[in-house]
Amino acid sequence: MSSVVEVLNSLARKSGLDTIYFVTTLKIIGIAYITEFGSQLCQDANEKNLASKIEIAGKVMIIFLSIPIIIGLVEAILSIMP
Repeated sequence: MSSVVEVLNSLARKSGLDTIYFVTTLKIIGIAYITEFGSQLCQDANEKNLASKIEIAGKVMIIFLSIPIIIGLVEAILSIMP
């Protein structure tokens, strides 16, 4: 797993992509997988209310983590516009 992350990290460095965006994207993917796993586990245990709360918590964490990416995207768009 770490070798895959290292290869992706080297590709991000070569492309000139800021590492904060790369690291944040990996964190978001990890949160999404863990949230989905926890939700499915709760649904298998017939705890649908808890499963929905786990999904909401995961979505909130993803929204907060994506704020720097959204800000960077808006800044890039504003720098292109006259």
